[in-house]
Amino acid sequence: MVIDGDGAEPLSNRRRLAAELHRVRDLAGISGRELAHRIGISQSKVSRIESGTAIPSAPEVTAWAEAVAASAETKRLLTALTEAAFTEVHPWRAVLKDRLHLQDDIQELENRAGKVRTFQPSVIPGLLQTAEYARRLFSVIDPPYAESDIPAAVAARLDRQLALFEEHRKFEFLITEAALRWRPGPSTLLQAQFDRIESLRTLSNVSIGLIPHAVLARACTSHSFAIFELADVGGHDTDGEEAPNAIVTVETVHANLVVSNPDSVGLYQARWHRLEQMAIYGDEIRAFLSGVGHSVRALEA
Repeated sequence: MVIDGDGAEPLSNRRRLAAELHRVRDLAGISGRELAHRIGISQSKVSRIESGTAIPSAPEVTAWAEAVAASAETKRLLTALTEAAFTEVHPWRAVLKDRLHLQDDIQELENRAGKVRTFQPSVIPGLLQTAEYARRLFSVIDPPYAESDIPAAVAARLDRQLALFEEHRKFEFLITEAALRWRPGPSTLLQAQFDRIESLRTLSNVSIGLIPHAVLARACTSHSFAIFELADVGGHDTDGEEAPNAIVTVETVHANLVVSNPDSVGLYQARWHRLEQMAIYGDEIRAFLSGVGHSVRALEA
């Protein structure tokens, strides 16, 4: 993420790349149609790249630079911007400026995906949260929400959960025992949350796996992430050209990362498959949640 001169508005590397590619094409006096012909992509893809809605591959950027006879310095800049554009960094304080919450942005991304895979080692995933759990979570996260803004954030999160009941959409969750035991309220709050997990796991398009502390580790459970498998059939865009078929979001303390580089996405997909091997499913979940609930209640006795 790049901040402009006054530090007020975030300017993404994707947008910088798009603007620079448009600038060098314009300076060269080449039309979008002619450039598309020279580098072997469609004119519509040139338009999407220049508008920032599509990220070109490294070979496409190299061909673009050669087609417009860019200088060596410009080529280095374009290469650097391309590499940076595949991992966008969105600081929370910047993206939340003048906004109540980000639930609509997340929902838009979820709506583009045919399958969403969410790993959570610290809290119950948002799509599975009860209203009270979500309210208490919003009251303790950073940067802090104003008390008056929390109801709107909770309502928007609950609205996102309607997607779980659309049978053509697939959702998979992996949740660690530590996340189940994190207590933003009394044991009754967690029991209600466990009941909701039990209910939602019966949906045919929803898979929930729990990772016990005692399981033999096959992967680190360092931080949460979500893999969005885009709904483009066969990983192609509307022009029949190759398109990214998955992106990953990673929530850190200071920012949200959006990863679209195929090699990097592959690392998260490989991590997911190892985590799957550590999880329990089906009827085992009921007994496990009962045991966790019993031990949490014992702490209040």
